[in-house]
Amino acid sequence: MSSGTAELAGQLGKALGGRVASVRRLSGGASRLTSAFELETEAGAVRRLILQQVRGDGLSERSGTDVEANLLRAAAAAGVPVPGVVAAGAADGLPSGWLVVERLEGETIPRRIFGDEFAGARAALTDQAATALAAIHTIDPASVHGLPGADPLRHPLEFLDALGAARPVLELGVRWLDHHRPHMGRPVVVHGDFRMGNLLIDDTGLRGVLDWELAHLGDPAEDIGWLCARSWRFGGRGRVGGFGELDAFLDTYTAAGGEPVDHERVRWWEAYATIKWAVICLLQASAHLSGATRSVELAAIGRRVCESEWDLLDLMGVDRPQEDGTSHEDGPGTVPVTSTVFGRPTVAELVEAVTEYLEASVMPQAEGAARFEARVARNVLAIVGRELALAPGAVAAHSERLRRLGAADDGDLAAGIRAGNYDKDLLGVATLLADGVRDQLLVANPPYLGELQ
Repeated sequence: MSSGTAELAGQLGKALGGRVASVRRLSGGASRLTSAFELETEAGAVRRLILQQVRGDGLSERSGTDVEANLLRAAAAAGVPVPGVVAAGAADGLPSGWLVVERLEGETIPRRIFGDEFAGARAALTDQAATALAAIHTIDPASVHGLPGADPLRHPLEFLDALGAARPVLELGVRWLDHHRPHMGRPVVVHGDFRMGNLLIDDTGLRGVLDWELAHLGDPAEDIGWLCARSWRFGGRGRVGGFGELDAFLDTYTAAGGEPVDHERVRWWEAYATIKWAVICLLQASAHLSGATRSVELAAIGRRVCESEWDLLDLMGVDRPQEDGTSHEDGPGTVPVTSTVFGRPTVAELVEAVTEYLEASVMPQAEGAARFEARVARNVLAIVGRELALAPGAVAAHSERLRRLGAADDGDLAAGIRAGNYDKDLLGVATLLADGVRDQLLVANPPYLGELQ
């Protein structure tokens, strides 16, 4: 046991009144560190527990662990399957920002849950998830003091400005949201991140609802739209989380006590969720670009913004260009990278060589996080290779689009959209920009254009 792990075990043992063993890190996200450990009590019983530690440098304001502990207790009382709270913060002898809960058994990794092993569980998941979400929305907000009054990423434009990011399609999406705002329901407790990855599944279906740090007060349809967003379907066929159909989900949700929600309201929140995820991708990439957290994974996430923009255009009702291998006539794909000004191997050949090295020598030997990061690095090199080949035509086409819209660059166009200069033909502008999003996807992730939506 390392000195850091031994110190952590000592702190936990002192606070919880037992001997701590088998401490292991499960994840290290932007806002929290999560570890599993075992606690042997004085009576000889062994409890399997989870520790969450707030980093204090998350991407947005989040409820504290004391608020989350109260929320978990309220959720359990409402019938939501959640881990039992063991200790939280200074009130229970832990450092501020620490939360210990019971460890539930099950699976959270979507690619495994969508496998044959969990086919039976998925059949029950639509009704179970709808019932759990309805129960969350029945929690009395007054019983959870300190819960934020709104989604901390409710205003995505503030984050775009802080990052200096000019994304005209996201600006169009925000204008569309403003013009199509539906009637909002009465404020309820919103989980804020109710999706695959935060739902613990066993062979009977839903075992637990995890990760409550983004909980706040808001429209109940916000959770439904977030669950429906394509980003959280992980290749599954159902609109609801990749596993269910919306009508069946809404029927069960209403029968379980949730207020009636129509499709257009869900669509609006799904568009909002899509913009929100795009902003989160930009925030994560900025952590790498600023040097705060150098990570090939965070760097790669920055190129996923165009996926959300593609989905956003669809939710706005824009006719997007069809996938046919090229983005426009005489455009990307027609300019091979063959320059030998700098000698051989060319840039493209160097990218190919490093890719082969990762695939043949690094990935077969690496394990766990190292194997995952090697795979990400290989994918990044593939992006570089495609951009080298496709950039000349794409850049020329983008310049022509800006000319047609009377904008000097993306920043000028984004500012014009925000000012309302294009409000008379938002969908027309969006249709024009869809070609550019498609060009980005041909570089960043071509299969995304043809995947089931």
